[in-house]
Amino acid sequence: MKTIGIFANCRKPSAPKVLRQVTDMSRQHGLRLAVCDETALLVPGVERFAPEVFVNKIDILMAFGGDGTILNAVRMLNGREIPVLGVNLGSLGFLTSVSQEEVERAFTCIANGQFSISRRSLVECSVKRSSQEICRYRALNDIVIDRGASLRIVTLNLAIEDEEVSSFVCDGLIVSTPTGSTGHSLSAGGPILHPESAVFVISLICPHTLSTRPLVIPDNKLVVVEVAENSGDLMLSIDGQIGEPLKTADRIEIKRSAAGVHLVNLPGYSYFSVLRHKLHWRGSTTSPVE
Repeated sequence: MKTIGIFANCRKPSAPKVLRQVTDMSRQHGLRLAVCDETALLVPGVERFAPEVFVNKIDILMAFGGDGTILNAVRMLNGREIPVLGVNLGSLGFLTSVSQEEVERAFTCIANGQFSISRRSLVECSVKRSSQEICRYRALNDIVIDRGASLRIVTLNLAIEDEEVSSFVCDGLIVSTPTGSTGHSLSAGGPILHPESAVFVISLICPHTLSTRPLVIPDNKLVVVEVAENSGDLMLSIDGQIGEPLKTADRIEIKRSAAGVHLVNLPGYSYFSVLRHKLHWRGSTTSPVE
């Protein structure tokens, strides 16, 4: 019997209704449920675990909410490659591939093993201050260095492995995985990367030169960013959910993590269909010139 972990954004208006149906669906398909934290309040009668125990008790994790819920779920897994299925309790997201109307179909597919796995890379970063590591994080989408609400620009030195790239005067910098290329990086003018690409994209935020363009590099390279000059409140952002203050002379080392994430897709899922829907790609609406 498979054990499905249920993790939800309980603030979503439709969460109580959808999760009430989950218990019945699991019984119908011979699946065991497990919950943790506040999700337990919406799934009564199901065995509840602390987060650090929960992730060792489940075979698959269903995350109910939006893309932010997926990012929270991945952080909770802490590098464990447990398959994650995202159920969107709103409009379709880039990471949540199943709508709330498809929950019953999702349980059927899980029970019968009718799904595919998309392995996504994680990016890992550490911050060194005076040669001492002060923090280390993993991200599914991106690592962002940003001046936030400060009105002052920053100067960042960028190197790939031991080779200097350049020094940039800008508002910040984004190192994105292929999964995160449709997020903050896209808003900053970066390219869309296929999720299976073994690359990172480095995009500057409002660089003070028109010649600067996003840089795509192999993800087996070490990216090093040094804060050369900073007069404001510079922050390191992890998937837009965790913030770490940065100081002048801090060294941020970014590389691909040895761990990854396994996202579950049901039969019929199409990455390009998601792009068409989310980015409103309609193609040409005029007849070709004869």
